[in-house]
Amino acid sequence: MPLEILTIPCLSDNYAFLAHDATTGETALIDAPEAAPILQALVASGWRLTQVLLTHHHWDHVEGLADILKAWPEAKVTGAAADAHRLPPLDVQVHEGDTVSIGAEQGRVLDVSGHTVGHIAYFFPASHAVFTADSLMALGCGRVFEGTLPMMWASLSKLAALPPETVVYSGHEYTQANGRFAETVDPGNPALSARIAEIAAARARGEATVPSTLAQELATNPFLRAADPAIRKHLGMETASDAEVFGEIRSRKDKF
Repeated sequence: MPLEILTIPCLSDNYAFLAHDATTGETALIDAPEAAPILQALVASGWRLTQVLLTHHHWDHVEGLADILKAWPEAKVTGAAADAHRLPPLDVQVHEGDTVSIGAEQGRVLDVSGHTVGHIAYFFPASHAVFTADSLMALGCGRVFEGTLPMMWASLSKLAALPPETVVYSGHEYTQANGRFAETVDPGNPALSARIAEIAAARARGEATVPSTLAQELATNPFLRAADPAIRKHLGMETASDAEVFGEIRSRKDKF
C-alpha cells in the first residue's frame, strides 16, 4: 500500500509533508518549518508521528522542530551526516544511498547538494514520491548558496533520472513566479504556457501548486531542460555543455 501524503502549508510560502503508512500506523514528517499547522494536521488526521526527516539546515525547514518534539518526544529525527553540525540534534545520520523506512516502505537518500552542501532528498519508489525541499522545485530550483553550479546541475540531473511518474514534493510555493521566469528562457513551449495557465487558475482558487510530477518538470522546468535545442538557440548557447547552459539559466534567474 503506498504512503498517504499530506501537504501542509507553513509560514508564508513553505510546505511540510506528512507521510503515513496505514499498515503500521507510522507517520513521518518531512521538514518542520512551523509547529502549529503540523501539529494541527496530526490531530485532524489522527496519525501518530514516529519520525522526522530533515532535508537541510535552513531555518525555514527546521524552526518548528523543537515544539513538535515537545508534543511527540518519541519521534526520531533523521538528517544528513554531512550537515549534522548545523542541523538540530539527530537520532539518525544518513549518507547518499542509505535507506530510510516509513512503516513498511523503504526510501533512498539522495545527496542533492548545491542549494546547501549536505542537502538531501528522500525517494520512496513504491509510492512514486520524492521529497526535494529546495533542490528541485516546481518550475524551478533553489539558489546555489553554498555549492557550485556544476554541483547543482549534477544534483538536478540525478533527480531528473528518476521515473517520470515520480511525484515531486518540494519545499515552497514559488511556482507562479518561477513560471514568469521560465517564459523568458523557454518561449514558445506550449506545455509551459498551458501549465502557467493551470497554475494561475489554481492560485486564484487558493490551491497549492505543490506537488508536481517529474514528467511535468521535465516538460516545463527550464532548469531541467538545458539540453533542449530551443532553449539553447534562444540563449545563443548551441555549442555549450548542459552544465554551462544550466549555469546561464540560474544566473538569469538570480537577476530576474
